[in-house]
Amino acid sequence: MKKKVIVIGAGAAGLASAIRLQYKGYDVELYEKHPTPGGKMNQIEMDGYRFDLGPSLVMMPQVYREIFEYCGRDPDDYIPMEKLDPMYRVYFSDNPKEPVDVSSDMVKWTKTLESFSESDTAGFFRYLNDAYKSYSFSWNNIIRRPFRKQTDFYNLTLLKEGREAKSGINADQFIGRYIKDERLKQMLSFQTLYIGISPFKSPSFYTTIPMTQFLYGVWFIKGGMYTMARSMARLFQELGGHIHYNTSVDEIVIENGKAMGVRIADEVKAADYVVCNADFPYAMKQLVKDEPAKGKYTDKKIDKMKYSCSTLVFYLGMNRKYESVEHIHHFVFDEDLEKNMQHIFGGSKPRRASFYVYIASKMDASLAPAGKDGLYIMMPVSNVKTAKYEWNEDTIHYYRKLILNKLKTIKGFETVEEEIVAEKHMSPLDFESTFNAYNGAVFGLMPTLLQSSHFRPQSKAKQCDNLYFNGSSTHPGAGVPIVLLSARIAAQELIQDDQGISFGY
Repeated sequence: MKKKVIVIGAGAAGLASAIRLQYKGYDVELYEKHPTPGGKMNQIEMDGYRFDLGPSLVMMPQVYREIFEYCGRDPDDYIPMEKLDPMYRVYFSDNPKEPVDVSSDMVKWTKTLESFSESDTAGFFRYLNDAYKSYSFSWNNIIRRPFRKQTDFYNLTLLKEGREAKSGINADQFIGRYIKDERLKQMLSFQTLYIGISPFKSPSFYTTIPMTQFLYGVWFIKGGMYTMARSMARLFQELGGHIHYNTSVDEIVIENGKAMGVRIADEVKAADYVVCNADFPYAMKQLVKDEPAKGKYTDKKIDKMKYSCSTLVFYLGMNRKYESVEHIHHFVFDEDLEKNMQHIFGGSKPRRASFYVYIASKMDASLAPAGKDGLYIMMPVSNVKTAKYEWNEDTIHYYRKLILNKLKTIKGFETVEEEIVAEKHMSPLDFESTFNAYNGAVFGLMPTLLQSSHFRPQSKAKQCDNLYFNGSSTHPGAGVPIVLLSARIAAQELIQDDQGISFGY
């Protein structure tokens, strides 16, 4: 008889763990409180416009494809991708009329680098070399493996090889070893914001994020990122899995130190194993009610942990096509990066805006009505706990005005405010209430040195048998490719406990 697994939450990691376990012969049931799959990898629809709700940049495409290949399927049948070149365009406040196109074509990018300086061109390739060494070591020894016990991390082999990771300095300092031009430094170091941490606080390892873009490219999935969520749900169901939408889990049922299933309203659903994709801090405070099972992650501990920044996202339906705007991904830097980070992570409102614009309908016209485009605009902001101001309509209006006033200074967007015909937004409060993102921190626990790798919550619960976690607040961290790896770890941990199979990390 097949063993029963219940997965809580149909976010990216929940779906990926469910697929792996269903494929390996378990009877998997997935409970999702919303009517659609994806969690924050979801979709906003209004008046014929469709927007990715949260993540939008497709990096490390091999990780996206791997979940389908694992099940013997052709990824192109599920998530048809196209590589972008340039990957994105960057604008600077001192000269917005001369943007920089960032390409993964090394011939094109070298010419761009040389327009800054020859020394920074040489420095960039030294950076690429050293970042790749760090990435390769971490990929093989840290990112794809769990840390069940102290010796999984603290052993002579790992510590000796890990010297290349250079974890003693922050991301900004690491980039500064190679690049002197502040604009180039900003283009490389700001990307720690993809995982919710300032480059001035981030471990240097996370400078591998732009490296993965240059080496593996930035891609677009037809239909937008939501296609990935929808296709994983489709694959899971093709394998025989069951998804219960519009069904909230109220508690992980634990008896004598063992997960026995979940409680939904007044009914207990029994299972041999439980995999929780709800945000780890939320899950430990709200779903794990058995105190011994919490282990060190008591409510007090959860409250004291450090959390990532949040985001404010505007979804704007426009009354025209933006023909003169050439790319789909745009980054606008409007002030000194360090000052901007101080505002975001110190809890104050910035006086000027740095933000990201995504126009998916330029790649897939079906995402907007005929002859029109939709603009997705995202700005990193303080999370709910950090903010020294209230997240109310006045705050939303303040940020909206800040963003649009800056956007109007950029060629092609001069009349953007008058062209809006449909509009929605997601604030930190919305992410908190809709997706149980603790403190509205959309990237989960901040990946500081003391909240990364073996210090981060692991997949296998320490004080409760048959209970596993995945998602952005667990090891290895945030970002779509990384949470897909957390799903891989969770599934392998469960299989190892159940079948005694060692995966030889």
